Amino acid sequence: MCFKFLKNLFATVLFLICLPSLAQKIDEDRLLKHLEYLSSDQLAGRATLSEGSQKAKIYILENLTTLELVEPLYPDFIQYFSFENTRRKQVYEDAANIVALIPGSETNKVIVITAHYDHVGVGRVNAEGDSIYNGADDNASGTSALLVLADYFSKNRPKHSIVFAALDAEELGLRGARALLEDFPYPMEQIVLNVNMDMISRNDQNEIFASGTHYNPYLKDILEKAAANSSPTLKFGHDIPGTGREDWTKSSDHGAFYEKKVPHIYFGVEDHQDYHKPSDEFGNIQQEFFINSANLILKCILALDQELLQSEKK
Repeated sequence: MCFKFLKNLFATVLFLICLPSLAQKIDEDRLLKHLEYLSSDQLAGRATLSEGSQKAKIYILENLTTLELVEPLYPDFIQYFSFENTRRKQVYEDAANIVALIPGSETNKVIVITAHYDHVGVGRVNAEGDSIYNGADDNASGTSALLVLADYFSKNRPKHSIVFAALDAEELGLRGARALLEDFPYPMEQIVLNVNMDMISRNDQNEIFASGTHYNPYLKDILEKAAANSSPTLKFGHDIPGTGREDWTKSSDHGAFYEKKVPHIYFGVEDHQDYHKPSDEFGNIQQEFFINSANLILKCILALDQELLQSEKK
């Protein structure tokens, strides 16, 4: 009897010790399910205003806006915007950002998490006869991570308010991000950080970069502690002015936040052989790497949420 009691007590204590680490995990099955659908042929590459883009928009809305705690910042969670692409000599009417808010438990300061859901659509046929640019890594991966992060924080309320923004028209010049900030419901000073995810599902070196700490070194200290002994390895760099294409500061939607002097962290991998090709498909992502990357990003956001709050209180 005593041995059985001690055995049960040990199991309970072990469970309680492990509980925080178990809780700090994204839904892996849902993450892969999101990516598989968003990069499928039926969405035909998700070019802005295409039929595939509309399907992606509906899917994101269904999975984001039904979560607990989530509130709209725009009517029906959609911020419509229009713009002219002078290079293509085309006017885009009613492109759509999908934006939701989870209110913070301790401060009304805001962290904005972004990922673009558009890609380049259908293009030139490759040697295999494929003309659909599925954009699995670029950027169905970031969008899928955004959805599971929102799901996590809907069940584990953050200290800061978090805006989750699935952005349109990144491939046409960061148009969705710029539209978001031009019509943002809070002053720029209220945004403490932008976390942008763009291409996070594959890397042969098992590395992912957190770019942007060059401009705000205090963020690097937080991220290094959060990512200690992690897999994948969190690397820093690609944010040094004057390094040309090696500088990612304006390479994705975080560039719009940088222009507004909002601190940013951009999670992404270096370009691979399938970048902007029809071969950027679900079958070519590295599932274990993708899951681990999403969980690492979650750990980093949790650390940033905690540490930035402590800094604000000083």
